[in-house]
Amino acid sequence: MKLWGGRFSGQTDEKAGQFQSSVLFDQRLYKQDISGSIAHAEMLGNQGIISKTDAEAIINALKDILKDIEQGVLKIDTNAEDIHSFIEAELVLRIGDAGKRLHTGRSRNDQVSLDMRMYVKEEIDSVNALLIGLIKALLETAKNHTGTIMPGFTHLQKAQPITLGHHLLAYLQMFKRDCGRLCDCRERTDEMPLGSGALASTVYPLDRDFVKEKLGFSQTTANSLDAVSDRDFCVEFLSCLSIIMMHLSRFCEELILWSTDAFDFIEISDAYATGSSIMPQKKNPDMAELIRGKTGRVYGSLMGLLTMMKGLPLAYNKDMQEDKEAVFDAADTVKACLSVFTAMFENLTFKTDNMYKSALGGYTNSTDAADWLVKKGVPFREAHDITGKLVIYAIEKKVPLNELTLDEFKNISEIFDETIYGAISVETCVNARTLSGGPSENAVLTAIKEVEKFLDGK
Repeated sequence: MKLWGGRFSGQTDEKAGQFQSSVLFDQRLYKQDISGSIAHAEMLGNQGIISKTDAEAIINALKDILKDIEQGVLKIDTNAEDIHSFIEAELVLRIGDAGKRLHTGRSRNDQVSLDMRMYVKEEIDSVNALLIGLIKALLETAKNHTGTIMPGFTHLQKAQPITLGHHLLAYLQMFKRDCGRLCDCRERTDEMPLGSGALASTVYPLDRDFVKEKLGFSQTTANSLDAVSDRDFCVEFLSCLSIIMMHLSRFCEELILWSTDAFDFIEISDAYATGSSIMPQKKNPDMAELIRGKTGRVYGSLMGLLTMMKGLPLAYNKDMQEDKEAVFDAADTVKACLSVFTAMFENLTFKTDNMYKSALGGYTNSTDAADWLVKKGVPFREAHDITGKLVIYAIEKKVPLNELTLDEFKNISEIFDETIYGAISVETCVNARTLSGGPSENAVLTAIKEVEKFLDGK
């Protein structure tokens, strides 16, 4: 059944029909489409646009169609043009002419926009729930490692000592921002477009507020042209998903590095690693690598949608059919990645002794040596220069700073005394940094409490 056949006397070319058909992918919108149609039918009956009897017949039949689809009794016809025409054809088949009245005051343009907005809202909630699950997992592990010292890095070189708890809270903050972005996106998605028609609204006295309330939207769209041609909410959703994947990819990269012999900071559970078909000793971090790789896939969905939208005049254009596969695939990919990553993270083994030993190397306490000099009255620039010379000497001798003798310190600068050793212990380097957001145990515990407050509000 074509919803637009009256204007045409000729038949659509078979290949052209298959080419423009969307039912193979938009069939996943059947729940949203039926829910929107039920609300629309009830409103039509309330407004006297169609009879109450027809409205009730439509609503009951739509409920039966939904139940039959979900129970597998009714199979979606993949020869249909789209999910909207399939459901309407099935409705007419079941109740006759009354079913033909459902589309009064509605276009597929505002119908599709409604379905996509409902779908994106639901997917935002699903992704947000997975993010909260990951944040909880990070928080619990961070609580157990507020005093676990490890090296922090810049340029992938050892920089300063921090703690594992502090490091994990850095990623937690990224995922917390992702939750905020999704909530912002949901707010802009939460506009009900029915009543916009094809582009110029309708002459029927529709009650848009009734449909808005019935479907759980916070407001109605403000402009009919914009409502049917807007896919900003899809672009914004994909942008949010892309940033989530960026964060997951960065974390995966670190886990991949940490699992190598060069770092040896973690052991990835066998459940989330694979082996080699030829090298029996190999244990490969394939789940982390695959998540890292799928990031490009989600980026591709975003760039595809942006490119598709960039040259479209108002209002609706068929190009916009391309929004669905991009949104569906990206949402599916992110949800799968979050689920696997969270489980993989919860089953990591942290090699804390190796982390501590690594923090002792690489002269990560050099900044604290310079800061000690500053406290003795040496200008920071000069203190930086003195400490740099100290590091060169220690490198040549192949020893860490704390193994130099006091005489060796004094050969670089007479200002040094025996208190330098306490100042450059890695424990002091970490716990002297008590500013909010810093790595000291107290600062990390305070940050943990703030995250707990955030989670209490969820």
